[in-house]
Amino acid sequence: MSTYTVINPATEEPIADIELADIEQTDRSIEKAARAFETWRAVAPADRARLLRRFADKVDAANEELARLEVANAGHTIGNARWEAGNVRDVLEYYAAVPERLFGRQIPVDGGVNITFAEPLGVVGVIVPWNFPMPIAGWGFAPALAAGNTVVLKPAEITPLTAIRIGELAIEAGLPEGVLQIIPGKGSIVGERFVTHQAVRKVVFTGSTEVGKRIMAGCAAQVKNLTLELGGKNANIVFDDADVAGAAAAAPGGVFDNSGQDCCSRSRLLVQRGIYDEFMAALESSVGSFACADPSREDTDMGPLVTAAHRDKVAGYVAAAEVAFTGSAPAGPGFWFPPTVLTPPDTAAADFREEIFGPVLSVVPFDTEADALRMANDTDYGLSGSIWTNDLDRSMRVSRGVEAGNLSVNSHSSVRYSTPFGGFKQSGLGRELGPDAVSAFTEVKNVFFATRPAG
Repeated sequence: MSTYTVINPATEEPIADIELADIEQTDRSIEKAARAFETWRAVAPADRARLLRRFADKVDAANEELARLEVANAGHTIGNARWEAGNVRDVLEYYAAVPERLFGRQIPVDGGVNITFAEPLGVVGVIVPWNFPMPIAGWGFAPALAAGNTVVLKPAEITPLTAIRIGELAIEAGLPEGVLQIIPGKGSIVGERFVTHQAVRKVVFTGSTEVGKRIMAGCAAQVKNLTLELGGKNANIVFDDADVAGAAAAAPGGVFDNSGQDCCSRSRLLVQRGIYDEFMAALESSVGSFACADPSREDTDMGPLVTAAHRDKVAGYVAAAEVAFTGSAPAGPGFWFPPTVLTPPDTAAADFREEIFGPVLSVVPFDTEADALRMANDTDYGLSGSIWTNDLDRSMRVSRGVEAGNLSVNSHSSVRYSTPFGGFKQSGLGRELGPDAVSAFTEVKNVFFATRPAG
């Protein structure tokens, strides 16, 4: 049995020692989930819905507790953490409507009646990253449970505390033992076992593209279902007819939220050349007022990075780049890094092309709409992005032209629990959230009933 010491990234102080599951414990959890599946799938739809609503109520009542845990464990700002706990509640409530609406179809055929059923898959293994431990967990387990599956969830080793508490809340809400299990552990042990264990019929993974490719290759051996939400290098395109002041004021939140540790971070800022100087002056003011401070304070915009190693990785990109200006960050203990704006000489620069996953923004000018599309799409990723323009025709053309799964016009909003979320190209496979996500946790069964002729 090994343990992991959880560190507060804002203070560098240890806050908990967590036992990490070994392969035998992982197998026992999977086998427990497989046994629980046989009864959970048979729970009446109205009763399963009622249990999910009760689970949502428990999460809602624990919002402040969960938020404070996330501030301490992941360094999220208290405002963000409250929203994240609320998102778990909202996602549970949204998918609580599914069990009674998991409709099949009656398809006209000759010689009888044909009916389809949406059947649950079985045990689902959910692998959650460290950057958004609460919401991404909910995006996996809520639709899976609603469809009648059981879930074994592995939080990231460094940010397991809120997932563990949510698992306890599930039991308090009345979900049967084994239906939702939280097992902290290493990806090389627990995550790998999700891929290789035959009783796990689907893997849900959010994380790096490199690891996602390995999981996809492993799942191929069993033709195992999977959903992947992977990396992003997203563009924020500002045209010369946009509200320059508004776009500049919003840009820091689009890239520095959660200290830039977000696959949807708009870390490539493309500004039309005619407004470039005006925009950069306004952006410098906005970045200067973006508060990087103690994440437990109500007025903080951005907290620390999650670990010292990650801070050093981010710093490595900045050391090799041309810095236009920075914001401020606290001195002393904590994995702090200031909001930083770079002006790379061209689009081949590493900071413009690679996912830094930190509070670093690369700004380049463009001349034409075609240039903006070419630059935005010149990446292996395609997760998110923003377009700032007051021209409706242009917003439609560009949003259809950008190769990304989640775009917003005159906004940096990427996530709503009621709409699909996922990426193009190497940003992932499948969609989470929204009305169709539950179909990824079911198989369509077709049944034909022959009818004898009258007489």
